[in-house]
Amino acid sequence: MSYEVFIVDSADVPHTNEDAVEREVLADCAQVTSVKLHSEQDFNPYADRADGIILWHHLQIGAGLIAKLRKTRLIVRNGVGFDNVDIVAAAKAGIAVANVPDYGTEEVADHAIALALALIRQIKPLMNDVANGNWDWKTSVQTRRLSSLNFAVVGCGRIGTATALRAKALGFRVRFYDPYLPSGYEKAIGVQRAESLQDLLPQADVLSIHVPLSEETRHLIGAKELALMQSSSYLVNTARGPVVSYDAVRDALAAGKLAGAGLDVLEAEPNGGEELSKFPNCIVTPHTAFYSQDSLLEMRRKSALTVRNALLHGRYVNVVNRT
Repeated sequence: MSYEVFIVDSADVPHTNEDAVEREVLADCAQVTSVKLHSEQDFNPYADRADGIILWHHLQIGAGLIAKLRKTRLIVRNGVGFDNVDIVAAAKAGIAVANVPDYGTEEVADHAIALALALIRQIKPLMNDVANGNWDWKTSVQTRRLSSLNFAVVGCGRIGTATALRAKALGFRVRFYDPYLPSGYEKAIGVQRAESLQDLLPQADVLSIHVPLSEETRHLIGAKELALMQSSSYLVNTARGPVVSYDAVRDALAAGKLAGAGLDVLEAEPNGGEELSKFPNCIVTPHTAFYSQDSLLEMRRKSALTVRNALLHGRYVNVVNRT
């Protein structure tokens, strides 16, 4: 039996122009069609044909489109986050939604550490100083020793754990907050644990965010939370933009209530990147923490394999909307 699988990407912010990886994985069981859309309504002509959908992250799939997916068994979010799919509506329609939770663990953790180090070591001000024709080591007067700093992780799943272990190896004092992990997890990885976010924030010299986006975590870090942090602290976000209030970060930087911020994601990206980048103590990268040549291929291959196993064998993995 031949199935139809659609790779759905944004026409406004496309990720790739080829689908060779997916076609290779699904060659013996499915016809693969790539579509680039401006909105979910543009998928209507294909809605009654799709047995499986592989979805990139800029496009939304809401309840309206889900109601039209007559044959679809599985939607795979090509990445870790799945906030652009209405998983409740999908569950009610009998459609499984899966993600690829482990493809870019190393890359995101590396990127979080890179942002933290760049902030602490004053890389941006130093580069700007040299570019302006100066050569003054005192530009880095704010630099501090890593072993004197507390590295705080919010959300200690795969990526948060990888980040915590990297920070520990660099000599930071590491502590995390995650109410969903079992007692004793802190002993397994050899770091400290905070009982609450409010307990963690005042002690954080670096605060690194590693939680999925949900109604529970939207604006998890806002003006009230930033006010609990020291003015000498750094904020790093490589998770999802809306977890951190854009306005709160901008205002804290402007008021000198944060020593700096390293942001790979923004609340309404790409909007706001130019404004924040004007701060000498803010580094903004374009949602690229997930990326390496290796991780992108791994993600695409795993997405296609997830669809293949579901269609051919009824094996559903990494499902995020089980009822």
